[in-house]
Parts: sequence; C-alpha cells; structure tokens
Amino acid sequence: MRAIRAASTTLLGAAALALAAPAAVSVAADGVPAPKAGGRPAKASSAFLISPAVVAPGGRITLSAPGCASTATASSGIFDTVTIAPGSSATATVDLDAKRGAVYTVSFNCTGGVQGSVDLTITGGATATATALSTVLVPPRGVQGGLGGSTSSADAWTMAGGGAMVLVAVGGVAYVIRRKAAAGRRH
Repeated sequence: MRAIRAASTTLLGAAALALAAPAAVSVAADGVPAPKAGGRPAKASSAFLISPAVVAPGGRITLSAPGCASTATASSGIFDTVTIAPGSSATATVDLDAKRGAVYTVSFNCTGGVQGSVDLTITGGATATATALSTVLVPPRGVQGGLGGSTSSADAWTMAGGGAMVLVAVGGVAYVIRRKAAAGRRH
C-alpha cells in the first residue's frame, strides 16, 4: 500500500513540475529571454533622451533635451535634423533604408554650447500607424478551424519531458495492474 502512495505522490509531483516549468522560463523564438512587460526603455545620457531605444526602419522616435536651457537640435544620418524647444520634445521618423541591427549615433547640440550624443539601435520590420485611410474592414468569416495555435516548435526538452511523463504513466498503470493481479491470486 505504501508503494502505491509513493508512486502516486511521485507521479503527481512530476506532473506539477512539468506543468510549472514552461511558466518559469519565458524564452523568445531566437533563444533570448523574453523582455519584461512594458516594452523597451528609453536610452538617455545625462542631458539627452531618445525613446524608444530600439526602433524599426520607418519607425518614429521621440527626442528631448531636458539638460538644455535653450533650443537644441538633434541630428543623425538616419533622419532629418530636428529642432527641440526648451522643456519639450520633438519626433523624428527613421529612414526606411536604415540598416537593420545597426547602431547609429544621434548628436545633440544646445544653443548654449552643451553637446552630447546617444546611440539608437535599428531592428525589426517597418512600423506603421493605422489611420482612417489605411484601415481595412474585413467581413466576418466565421470560425476558422484547424490547429488554432495548438502546435509550436517542440524542442528537445519538451519532447523529453513529454516522453518521461508517458513512461511514468505507463509504468504506473502496469504496476497497478500487476499488483491487482497478484492480489487476486492470493484469495
């Protein structure tokens, strides 16, 4: 009787571990840990700010110069020079031909002589903001059958975990059947 309790406890513990493991580690498709919720942080120096820190070609960035008491300009080879009023911010659109994965330097110049630079990383595909002209309404087509996202790429650890669970279940069933058969012969 103790063996059955121990086997069921072990089986339940293994199942709980297998179910909790995917929630404990969140990994993106490229093998890098997934970013935390809230998006990418802004990059800043002591007097200059770029947000977001990583942008796709064609994306928009917000530039500000809180360290400047006067008008500032921001320039880079991947967008037109932008003038920033004191105490405010300005936006710029990154050129579509910006090289993916590259890091560009954005130079800031204050009218009072303060200068500095902040790096901007280019990545991903082009971004677009939906407008009334670009929004397309699609009539409802009903439920789309199929796998519905129930499959994804299975790595070696997932396959090993699933195989181990199947082996434990088969072993448990075989053990219980054998014990019942042995108990039936004694009476």
